[in-house]
Amino acid sequence: MRGPAVCLRALTEEERSAIEALARSRTAPARRVERARVLWRAASRGETPPTIAAALGLSAETVRRRIRRFNTEGLAALEDHPRSGRPATYAADAVATVIAAALTGPQRLGLPFASWTLDRLAAYLLEEKGIAMRRSRIDEILLAEGLRWRRHETWFGARVDPEFAAKRGGSRRSTPHRPRAA
Repeated sequence: MRGPAVCLRALTEEERSAIEALARSRTAPARRVERARVLWRAASRGETPPTIAAALGLSAETVRRRIRRFNTEGLAALEDHPRSGRPATYAADAVATVIAAALTGPQRLGLPFASWTLDRLAAYLLEEKGIAMRRSRIDEILLAEGLRWRRHETWFGARVDPEFAAKRGGSRRSTPHRPRAA
């Protein structure tokens, strides 16, 4: 079944250059590039929606919808509309408080430990800031912000204490020295 006839309106020079640049882009988001390609084919080649749909692997109705949207909204039609979905669980100020707390040393806040763990951070946020948040959500927020948990000292890694060797003392042999056989 064929939808109603749709024609792309005349483009301004600014719209034409923006659509052409976006249609050729290799770094722009795929949805925006696809929308620009639909419009570019309709404007420069004068192709019909079924022809554009076949070339780009879309349905003809999708192509018609994209052209209609551009005719009413202009270049704003290349952007995504807000989508429905569950609203954010935590307000932006709560997320900012989590990040700020994680970036602040616990001792500066008067706490008796030197570094954060997810449990300690969750407990601090609940008791001091009144923010009840799961460990997993705190971890997601910090990872999204590009923050990583500090690696703890290991036998093979760098020492946190620069005076470790002096405090440790000299090494001892674990096996006694045996004289060589003649």
